[in-house]
Amino acid sequence: MSGPLDGLLVVDLSRALAGPQAGMMLGDLGARVIKVESPSGDDTRSWGPPFVSAQDGTTESTYFLSCNRNKESIALNLKREEDARVLARLIERADVLLENFKPGTLERLGFGTERLMRLNPRLVLLSISGFGHDGPEAHRAGYDQIAQGEAGLMSLTGADPDHPQRVGVPIADLLSGMNGAFGVLAALRERDRTGRGQIVRTSLLASVVGAHAFQGTRWTVGGDLGAAQGNQHPTIAPYGLFRCAGGSVQIACGNDAMWSRLCAAFGLPADDPAYATNADRLANRDGLTKLLEGVFGSYDAADLLQRLADADIPAGRVRGLDEVYAWEQTRSQRLLVDVEHPSLGTVSLPGSALRTFALDATGVETETTRLDHRAPPVLDADAASVRAWLDAGATSS
Repeated sequence: MSGPLDGLLVVDLSRALAGPQAGMMLGDLGARVIKVESPSGDDTRSWGPPFVSAQDGTTESTYFLSCNRNKESIALNLKREEDARVLARLIERADVLLENFKPGTLERLGFGTERLMRLNPRLVLLSISGFGHDGPEAHRAGYDQIAQGEAGLMSLTGADPDHPQRVGVPIADLLSGMNGAFGVLAALRERDRTGRGQIVRTSLLASVVGAHAFQGTRWTVGGDLGAAQGNQHPTIAPYGLFRCAGGSVQIACGNDAMWSRLCAAFGLPADDPAYATNADRLANRDGLTKLLEGVFGSYDAADLLQRLADADIPAGRVRGLDEVYAWEQTRSQRLLVDVEHPSLGTVSLPGSALRTFALDATGVETETTRLDHRAPPVLDADAASVRAWLDAGATSS
């Protein structure tokens, strides 16, 4: 049960989050991922607090732990000829190489695409940049919050247009890692057909713009410029966060039938022309919110959620992360995994978003999700074993 990518070798030169996220996703699916770090380590090893104290007196960054599961670590100074040779040997045997340097950096280190293809014509190279690998601003470094602002996401997020807000997780990095892993899998499929490697490129800018969804076409097609408006959906009503006694709930009325059920459940006037259609409800959102919160104020959150469930209205509450990780539904989906860290002991990490299943001829499912997860590595922990593996391969060939 090692995963569908068992047998693939990924060499991960990336650091911070976008590239490491892509590498971790491939590792979660069973690939062997060798993380090549500078002698000082990935930047995120020093990002904190919080840090966790290890048994040997060292500390580990919880940020680093979040994006480096299922990897080995070897530290190389690529400006040293001896270490550059080790990387070349790894590339010769790799299926995938990941990097998120500024455009041109890899070539300056002696590993431009021409040399990479000479070393390994079947190599799939994933390059993640901040703003793209060409164009007038290709030279800019990529940092998540800057990309969230430059790519328009912060203009859509927050209480109102005067208070732009970043998303609470580094979403530009995470989306870039997801897009990168997706592109790698497509390139590997193409390699199956042609026998040749490919270059896959994405960026923080592209990943955020690619996630604009209806907000993008709202402007490009409809000429309507979206703006931050808090916890209410810009095109559906009622859809958002509503106050009740001692708290709040979220509801999503995605069509008129749901609105009719909501009215029936709470004694609201379903025939009121001000709220007859979604367009009417959007035009009269302030009155609608006042109407609903007036009714919801008679219920605490638990009772209100039960009444909404009985009426078949999609609803939920806002959980803290402590509640999310204690939730049985989260655990049932393998979204929390325990790993044995060499210095921290047993630690729990957020799990992979993917589960895989094999089907037999009768349609019976057998889960093939990787279960044997490796803890994020200590810096250079696998140097000796990786070098020995390279030497053994050279001897056998």
